[in-house]
Amino acid sequence: MNAVVRAQRQYQTDAVMSATPERLLTMLYDRLLLDVERAEAAQKAENWPVANDNLQHAQSIIAELMSSLTDDWEGSDGLRAVYAYLTQTLITANVTRDAGLSHECVEIITPLRDAWHAAAASLTATHASANA
Repeated sequence: MNAVVRAQRQYQTDAVMSATPERLLTMLYDRLLLDVERAEAAQKAENWPVANDNLQHAQSIIAELMSSLTDDWEGSDGLRAVYAYLTQTLITANVTRDAGLSHECVEIITPLRDAWHAAAASLTATHASANA
C-alpha cells in the first residue's frame, strides 16, 4: 500500500472517529445513497460483481441505521418499516439484477438523506448560537 492510500485511509478513519453523532448519521446516508447509485449504474452496465458489492454494502449500512433506532423515539417504528422495505428491495434488486428496484431505493433514500442533513444542520446551528 502506498503512502497516498495510507494517508487517505487515515483521514477517513479520523473523520469518522471525530464526527458528531449527527455527522455520523449524515455520512451513513451519503454512503448509502452512493452505494445504491453505483449499484444501479453497475446493473445497467451488467457489471454484476460491482452491483453485488454495492448492494451488499448498502444493506450493511441499513442494518447499522436500523440498529441505532430506539423505542423511545416516536418515529422509530415508521423508520424501521422503511429500512425493512429498503433491505428487502435491495436484496430483490440484487438477486433479480433489477436496476429499476435499485432506482426505487434511490428515490426513497434521497429525501430521507436530505431530511437528515437538514436536521443535522439545524442542530449544528442551534449549538452554535447557544455557544455564542
